[in-house]
Amino acid sequence: MDCKYYIGIDIGSTASKVVIIDDEKLLDSFCMPTGWNSKETAQTIMQKLIQKGFNEDMTCAATGYGRICVDYAAKNITEITCHGKGAYALFGVDGTVIDIGGQDTKIIALEDGMVKDFLMNDKCAAGTGKFIEVMANRLGCDFDELYALASSGDALSISSMCTVFAESEVISYIGSGEKRENIAAGVIDSVANKVVSLAKKHGIRSEVMLTGGLSFTPYFIELMSAKLDKKIHTHPFGRYAGAIGAALSLRHKNSRALNFS
Repeated sequence: MDCKYYIGIDIGSTASKVVIIDDEKLLDSFCMPTGWNSKETAQTIMQKLIQKGFNEDMTCAATGYGRICVDYAAKNITEITCHGKGAYALFGVDGTVIDIGGQDTKIIALEDGMVKDFLMNDKCAAGTGKFIEVMANRLGCDFDELYALASSGDALSISSMCTVFAESEVISYIGSGEKRENIAAGVIDSVANKVVSLAKKHGIRSEVMLTGGLSFTPYFIELMSAKLDKKIHTHPFGRYAGAIGAALSLRHKNSRALNFS
């Protein structure tokens, strides 16, 4: 017997994303900080689902960094599988998916709507959302302020592949009196360079799709596009790609397109 609601839960290292779908469309979605305890986050998500009335006649699939903590999930699915499936549902084309998460960056090749191969960065690499968060805190600003500063600055070189050493470079720039906007530009440029390097190492296919937390940041998208010399496709639900893929894995009618309007 089919369930009425299919819930996809993506518990990332920084943010947790949830989508609720049926056999026709996306019904609801929400995002929240993961916090220090993924098990508590999973319980908070269940409470929200109950409040929204989706706890009756539902089934859940979990993915992401903290997927094993979702003890009410019917399935635990790898991030690569879910992000590939979710990206194909969002964009409807084959190509290269670049997903920049809090802890890692994933480059996924899609062929006939399926994951053909993939490449991930080292967890300590300074090319992730967490690095941007650390640097924003160091510069005394939030994400939006950091991007605004970066857009008006001249990028300083930040070459370290490790977040700890890269932060030391930033501290040195602060100590030497460099302009904050130039440091901010260097931070974002550094992340873009590392992501582009990983993508080129893997190989770039005809269409490039950006998902994850940076997929709704115009300045970063423009910078990445220039460095790759390719148009980058984004989607309003790009950060939910993993959760969407998890939810779709539960449907018996997977071949039907999902309405995201």
